[in-house]
Amino acid sequence: MRDNEAMQKRSRMPRDPNQLAKMTADMVYGEAEPEPEKPAKNPNAVALGKLGGAKGGKARAAKLTPAQRSEIAKKAAAARWGKA
Repeated sequence: MRDNEAMQKRSRMPRDPNQLAKMTADMVYGEAEPEPEKPAKNPNAVALGKLGGAKGGKARAAKLTPAQRSEIAKKAAAARWGKA
């Protein structure tokens, strides 16, 4: 099973045949409601997020001691496998 199969987006088409027929007719005759537009993202905020995300993990790993990294890895493994 692929990752994207579990969370597929739902179709906006109704399952009920009568509602589907009405929606189809509305689209044909131009009476369908337009879909709301998504708000545009602020390009400055996007750039800042990418910058921080790109260097965050590397910077954190560089300042940790080997003992600290080992302890973090042990905690992660215990949480992952359910062992305390």
